[in-house]
Amino acid sequence: MTTLKNSILTHDEINHKIKRIAYQIYESNSDETEVVLAGIDSNGYLLAKKLKTILSKISPINPVLCKVSINKKNPRAPIKTSLTVEEYTNKSIVLIDDVLNSGTTLVYGVKHFLDVPLKQFKTAVLVNRNHKKYPVKADFKGISLSTSLHEHVDVVLEGKKFEAFLK
Repeated sequence: MTTLKNSILTHDEINHKIKRIAYQIYESNSDETEVVLAGIDSNGYLLAKKLKTILSKISPINPVLCKVSINKKNPRAPIKTSLTVEEYTNKSIVLIDDVLNSGTTLVYGVKHFLDVPLKQFKTAVLVNRNHKKYPVKADFKGISLSTSLHEHVDVVLEGKKFEAFLK
């Protein structure tokens, strides 16, 4: 059986969405000198790296990258971050992922960071699918889609050509 792929965002559209999210992060953190961009491995981290590049160009804020490793098959397993707890305590954090589907990955990521005092906590996703199992929302999103539960969104952010597909 052949699976049809429909492109929902082109390379240029994704770049535009990422730039818009970066401006929103800057606006909500305009009083901060530093913001932690915590990207969920792997596509969320790639998105965080792209946001860091843009934030560095458009604002005086120092964006600090943090890789967040969550076992997506067992999100209750211990979560690892590339920064120590002390490095993000009392900071403004944006937790970033490529697609918000059921909310499982994002809600366990949020739970991890809420174990320490923070100045501000926001979430950002490129694609919000509106099929949440948990009461988690994306504060910054590139696009919201109403899809069926049988459809799948693939976001390709590596290489020279990145796109988002619905299949």
